[in-house]
Amino acid sequence: MKAVHFGAGNIGRGFIGALLSKSGYDVTFVDVNAEVIQALQEKGQYTILMAEENGVAEVISGVHALNSVSELAAVIAAVAQADVITTAVGPNILRFVAEPIAKGLEKKGDKQSLVIACENAIGATDTLRAYIEEHVHATQLARVLETTSFPNSAVDRIVPNQRHEELLTVAVEPFFEWVIDASMIHTQMPKLDDVLFVPDLTPFIERKLFTVNTGHATVAYLGYQKGYETIYEAMQDQEIVATVRAALQETGYVLTTVYGFDKEQQNAYIDKVLKRFSNFYVSDELIRVGRSPLRKLSRYERFIKPASMLLALGQQPEALLEGIKAAFQFDVASDTESVELQEKCKASPLIDVIAEVTGLSKEDRLVGMILAKLED
Repeated sequence: MKAVHFGAGNIGRGFIGALLSKSGYDVTFVDVNAEVIQALQEKGQYTILMAEENGVAEVISGVHALNSVSELAAVIAAVAQADVITTAVGPNILRFVAEPIAKGLEKKGDKQSLVIACENAIGATDTLRAYIEEHVHATQLARVLETTSFPNSAVDRIVPNQRHEELLTVAVEPFFEWVIDASMIHTQMPKLDDVLFVPDLTPFIERKLFTVNTGHATVAYLGYQKGYETIYEAMQDQEIVATVRAALQETGYVLTTVYGFDKEQQNAYIDKVLKRFSNFYVSDELIRVGRSPLRKLSRYERFIKPASMLLALGQQPEALLEGIKAAFQFDVASDTESVELQEKCKASPLIDVIAEVTGLSKEDRLVGMILAKLED
């Protein structure tokens, strides 16, 4: 079995690529980072460290690598031979990896394959598929779609910023979750160990978004307000922990009511998430976690969507509003979205800014609640 993975960064090596390798795939990494690709080509292996006290080291061996710029023809050929093609490049980069994937899919003949975008975004594979279809020749499109499945997935593993003496070594938290929408697979089911295949991905995407992402961002924004530098430092502040837990209980109400998750299991999931945030060995910088507040405050993201759903269920967000307030006040000169948000707040009436950023009407009840919280 062969797999091609686009993105040889920490997440690509420490999560997706490693899982593919341990599932029995011959893995080829594709990336524009010449230094990383050369190191992978020379060594053919790398080390994963479990980010915990006395964490074990694991060697992922027998891997290959290709430079997506200088070895494009070889990349296309590798895609044509692959059973599974995955990405971990960031949602904004999907448009750039789509063309070589498309050209490879055109050349594969009737071979069945699976394409999965493992990105921190809802419907990432749908997005990638749309880009791919733009590059597939019209005469080849029907065959490519018939022989290729494009399931969406949800991925979860904290891989902090890090530096090691050995370039390829990567530290990852022990916990991980990769959920794939089985209803979107019409080709042969892939062999992927430790992956959860589900008939409907939406509940799992929302559970991760409303718990892990909401919680992580809330810690970051509240911690930044108090002058902390890392997630671990902020999680030592019990006032912050209490607010984050309360926010996740509010989103948990949405998840258990709308999607039917068991209440006890959801509470246990919240406990696990908070414990993950408190892991000293995977602590990340608050500025990095909090970056891009405009995206994080948008209509269908980690704050506004669950808060709106909570209101629709007859409940009032309180702790969520604390996180939203802190996000609107996130002022970091090195983050372009933060700078843009603060400029908007200075140049326009606050209610107009809230409506624009959240995608809600000025008459929406949540907009009024956010305005009152910011003016408090």
